[in-house]
Amino acid sequence: MERRTGVREAEADGTATGPDPDARWLALLMHAAFFLLLGASLTRFLMRHPGEARTPWIIALSITLAVLYLLGPVLGSRPTPRRLTWLGVLVAVWMVLVVLAPSFAWCAVPLFYTGLRILPPRAALALVALLTSFVVAAQLRLATGFDPNLVLAPPAVAAVATAVFVHMQRQAVRQRELAARQRELIDDLLRTRRELAATERREGTLAERQRLSMEIHDTLAQGLSSQQMLLQAADRTWDADPDAARRHVRTATGIAERNLAEARRFVHDLAPADLAEGGGLEAALHALAARESAQAQGALTVRCHVEGTPHAPLPDRVQSALLRIAQGALANVREHAGATAAGLTLTHLDDRVVLDIGDNGRGFTPEPGAPRATRATGAVRGHGLPAIRARVHQLGGTLTIESAPGEGTVLSAEIPLAPTALTTPEDPT
Repeated sequence: MERRTGVREAEADGTATGPDPDARWLALLMHAAFFLLLGASLTRFLMRHPGEARTPWIIALSITLAVLYLLGPVLGSRPTPRRLTWLGVLVAVWMVLVVLAPSFAWCAVPLFYTGLRILPPRAALALVALLTSFVVAAQLRLATGFDPNLVLAPPAVAAVATAVFVHMQRQAVRQRELAARQRELIDDLLRTRRELAATERREGTLAERQRLSMEIHDTLAQGLSSQQMLLQAADRTWDADPDAARRHVRTATGIAERNLAEARRFVHDLAPADLAEGGGLEAALHALAARESAQAQGALTVRCHVEGTPHAPLPDRVQSALLRIAQGALANVREHAGATAAGLTLTHLDDRVVLDIGDNGRGFTPEPGAPRATRATGAVRGHGLPAIRARVHQLGGTLTIESAPGEGTVLSAEIPLAPTALTTPEDPT
């Protein structure tokens, strides 16, 4: 409310949005008309009444009226006491001139405009009525007889001029108020856009953190966990079986090399190192199966099988996501399942690709009441299964887990290849 009041006060002063071009041109036109009418009236008087005793008074009052009129813009446009005093003196001088020389009556038209600009509506209308009555009286004095036009024409002209001016003034006020509301809306829009951009940046930061946490878990964290297990095994067998201890150390060294390659890949583009080496997803899955089998040293055998042929190369992020899913699932098998055999099966269908990871481990009982495609297990710790589920969800796919105690576990990730499923902005790699 305070802001609206300030806007209206500024509009009344002509400072809300700068000077109104229409009002400025109208003011210039009225100023020019005033001096033109004043000069014409003085010229008419001097031509028709040369050498009269009142001539010096007429000339002096005309000059005084012109000087007073020129002082108006200096005093501003707000109805201050000085401005009101100036208007009263200006009208009084004009009235004296009209009494002495009725030909000065038509100078009232610019005075209408001045009064309407400065005074409140009721006071302005009273001033217009007063000036109009003087114009009518002056015209009747100049006429040789009674003429109805001289009585009716000045009020009609005054009414039309007043109505036009009031309408234009109200239109200008509406336009300024509309411009002020538009500026407020633009400010609100810009503020909303800034807030939205900040929110999107925060969401993007959180999504990127989640993505990096999954990357680190599926690569570096799993590799470090494997190295720790192998080094602990080497430490336990170092005295009893040095050859086995050395094998554990060599295997841990190989894992460290893989982790180093992954770490360097993070620095570049976060693509899986197996995919970056060429050969695509199938070669990367075969390499993963061979590496897991070698690291287990006979305790776990992982086989990889591919069914079908893709009609087109899989998108890079689908390949990256499936490889990460396989890495995470095999890490769970190695650490928690106690399995001796596991299998990776990649199946290419017309509109989707399916990756199955199965093992013959101890299995588990899914939580009751949870959908089969989203069940979690209390036996699985860390971020493995949630990360797998997040990757599948980001690609618009479904994750199915089938397991029972003593019967192993089968994890199936089904990724659609329809265009709508591959346009999600999140990158699972």
